[in-house]
Amino acid sequence: MTENAQQQPPAPSTELPTQYAPAEVEGKLYERWVERGYFTADAKSDKPAYTIVIPPPNVTGSLHLGHAFQHTLMDALTRRKRMQGYESLWLPGMDHAGIATQNKVEQQLAEEGKSRHDLGREEFVERVWRWKEEYGGKILGQMRRLGDGVDWDRERFTMDEGLSKAVLTIFKRLYDDELIYRAERIINWCPRCLTAISDIEVEYQEDAGELVSIRYGEGEDSLVVATTRAETMLGDTAVAVHPGDERYKHLVGKQIKLPLTDRTIPVVADEHVDPEFGTGAVKVTPAHDPNDFAIGQRHGLPALTVMDEHGVITVHGPFLGLDRFEARSAVVGALKAQGRIVAEKRPYMHSVGHCSRCKTTVEPRLSMQWWVKVGPLAKAAGDAVRDGRVKIHPEDMSKRYFDWVDNMHDWCISRQLWWGHRIPIWYGPEGEVVCVGPDEEPPGTEAEGWKQDTDVLDTWFSSGLWPFSTLGWPEQTDDLRKFYPTDVLLTGHDIIFFWVARMMMFGLYAMDGEVPFRTISLTGLVRDERGKKMSKSFGNVVDPLDWMDKYGSDAVRFTLARGANPGTDVPIGEDWVQASRNFANKIWNATRFALMNGATVDGPLPDPSEMSSTDRWILSRLGRTVAAVDAYYEDYQFAKLSDALYHFAWDEVFDWYVELSKTTFQGGGEPARVSGRVLGEVLDVTLKLLHPVVPFVTESLWTTLTGGESIVVAPWPTDSGFRDADAEREIETLQSVITEVRRFRADQGLQPGQRVPARLTLDGTALAPHEAAIRQLLRLQPEGDAFAATATLPVAGATVALDLSGTIDVAAERKRLAKDLAAAEKEKAQANAKLGNEAFLAKAPDQVVDKIRTRLAKADEDIARIQAQLERLPQA
Repeated sequence: MTENAQQQPPAPSTELPTQYAPAEVEGKLYERWVERGYFTADAKSDKPAYTIVIPPPNVTGSLHLGHAFQHTLMDALTRRKRMQGYESLWLPGMDHAGIATQNKVEQQLAEEGKSRHDLGREEFVERVWRWKEEYGGKILGQMRRLGDGVDWDRERFTMDEGLSKAVLTIFKRLYDDELIYRAERIINWCPRCLTAISDIEVEYQEDAGELVSIRYGEGEDSLVVATTRAETMLGDTAVAVHPGDERYKHLVGKQIKLPLTDRTIPVVADEHVDPEFGTGAVKVTPAHDPNDFAIGQRHGLPALTVMDEHGVITVHGPFLGLDRFEARSAVVGALKAQGRIVAEKRPYMHSVGHCSRCKTTVEPRLSMQWWVKVGPLAKAAGDAVRDGRVKIHPEDMSKRYFDWVDNMHDWCISRQLWWGHRIPIWYGPEGEVVCVGPDEEPPGTEAEGWKQDTDVLDTWFSSGLWPFSTLGWPEQTDDLRKFYPTDVLLTGHDIIFFWVARMMMFGLYAMDGEVPFRTISLTGLVRDERGKKMSKSFGNVVDPLDWMDKYGSDAVRFTLARGANPGTDVPIGEDWVQASRNFANKIWNATRFALMNGATVDGPLPDPSEMSSTDRWILSRLGRTVAAVDAYYEDYQFAKLSDALYHFAWDEVFDWYVELSKTTFQGGGEPARVSGRVLGEVLDVTLKLLHPVVPFVTESLWTTLTGGESIVVAPWPTDSGFRDADAEREIETLQSVITEVRRFRADQGLQPGQRVPARLTLDGTALAPHEAAIRQLLRLQPEGDAFAATATLPVAGATVALDLSGTIDVAAERKRLAKDLAAAEKEKAQANAKLGNEAFLAKAPDQVVDKIRTRLAKADEDIARIQAQLERLPQA
């Protein structure tokens, strides 16, 4: 039914340690896999290619649960495809992470009492490279701990030589195509990092500020504006009102006095103003607000910068040199002294942007920067999804993607940093501007008056090239021909804007319309067991290495995969990892038992006519499981495939098939040989199905079971097509009998191992061949001469009569159940009384009424259950 029916592997060893010890196994297995080259892809292979490039973690980072989560899923995809016969490439690497890495090194320097300016640019960049070499490899070692099957021979870094060439090449092409330009516009400025940051690097949160209303002008020629940033009024160059606002028609076009200054400013009419909001008049500060900048452009207003890159006021004597927040209080105080403050509200909660790297409040600032004209690039990125060349999974995430690419603003790509890809623009002594490509020489020397732009490119500019730059572009390499486009981009839904859209734009542009990946599979974010975001400030951040040390990497991986519903956040707690560790132990112990009792992969499977119904049932269930797992993989339903494997392995194979087969194995002979071969087949296929998610324990068990080289390169199971509906129905009936009797035993307070005399009437039912198994699983001993049936259970056409006279105190049990019944009836009466009270129902909230109805339903269930137990008890 699988390849083992044709293969004749060497006889396996049946020796396995009594306990599975992940720490003694995982590291050795991983190094063996790498040494044998299992993860190294061959660009010249005739096999079909399957490619995933890893979302490059920051060189500053370490493996957190979010990485472990996504790496587990990517590893599962590539391991399965490798087993299916694909030339499977999972390409690793890291991102230089401009701002984050520069901040790390600057913090080191600060501890030495120095700044980057003390070192100078060249020496500082050398220092960052040294830091990268010392600390940057940490996450790569952690990836090995997790079991990442990546091609280490192809590891890349966004600032290595090849990727730097790709960056310069695409910059030059975009510049020549007039898709990169330089312009003075409002940008998000971080006064701490001293650089521009893009819109998507700004995190908004509700901050407690103040809202002050200020009167501009005098008498009838006055109006009131409200602001949360009073200090920026020093840069106001107009007040704007709506053209249709009758209150201010007499002021439009007039000049009014700007408080605290010797300037007058015009009142302008602009459609942007909402006449229903506040007073309907807004201050206009073109150099310090993006909306005001747009108003200023429409009305030809000057843009006055009133603070420097550190957020320090640079104008107007009394406030000169004050920090922006100090200036805010000082300006409000001065306005109060002049009687200009009409109203104040504090605290005033409002949304404020913060730098995603250092959490400093962002300052909108007019600045000369480099930009990408995204219009045509974003349209191409949207079209590729709309016409089906790229699929987004889950599909409902497409809306977020389109909301972004269809409304994208031009992208500010310059950063005022030293660490990163330096912008390849040179300025000449006569005002010349020259873009220098990767194979071109600068137009002149500094001595001749030529200087290179001091800014570097946004980190996302280089990581946007990742799917093709890592494969050798702009050279037409074997890797590029074989492995591009990549198959799947698997990443968190939170970076659709940061990274996914950038890669789509650049991939389509650089690769002549060829998409960078065929599928975008978006995951949720990992949260704690209560669904709360993990944060150091909440004290709920988990280091996955701690859990790997304690429970093994397989347990962490299986827990993460089992929670991975597409696009949905993943709660995770240590109890769940412990449960996954128990599952790994269950696989180990059950396989060890099977090997000791004749499980084998030797030779072809016996003909179904030679098999018991139990054998045929498990093979039929196996076929259905293979089909289900394959379907779930194709739909990126990792939680469902993990759950299907968990229940098949634990419930059906280990708890039912192995237990039902014990009597067969004990009996020996041909039936035991047949069941041993069937069990070997089932374990072989089940371990392969589990391997992509839990690679270590499955490798240990599979090589022991089969004697094969490695499960990593074993063929993926295919659905045999074998189905036996009759056997499935028969075993389902058997399961219902055993489950019902077990429930009755538990209700009577019998211990699981306690043996009870029983008479089984199975004649004429499909259960007759299973009497020995039923007695063994239910701990039912032969009836004996003194048998007296005190409880009779008719189940599934059979009858199970039990003699409980010597096992329980019937009188005490009746007394206990009577007490429970009285409590349940009292609960029912109280619930009915409340639900019958019209006055109560009229006043009680819906949720309270629903809760009482739930209590009533529960009481009814308890009463029915207890009454059934009482009826089954023998008479005292």
